[in-house]
Amino acid sequence: MLVVHVHVQVKPECMQAFLDATLANARESLKEPGVARFDVLQQEDDPTRFVLVEVYRSAEAPAAHKATPHYAAWRDAVAPMMAVPRNSVRYRNCFPPDEAW
Repeated sequence: MLVVHVHVQVKPECMQAFLDATLANARESLKEPGVARFDVLQQEDDPTRFVLVEVYRSAEAPAAHKATPHYAAWRDAVAPMMAVPRNSVRYRNCFPPDEAW
């Protein structure tokens, strides 16, 4: 398993539009065979900050995800909503075991 945390800060006036677009992308992402999990988290003390927790079944799955129409639509829709460029960090899963996902 490969876990990716995508850190996003959006412009305050774009929070709801960002959330709407991101939830649509998350729902479609969960239909992909390579996606085990796709969580959307909003920071409690700063609601302009989000973390997307993406869990992939293989090292190739993120590239397949980025080739989907729903990802391209999300990327293009949210780009002008960003307060700062988004960044991501990749993690190797240690626990729970991969077969438990």
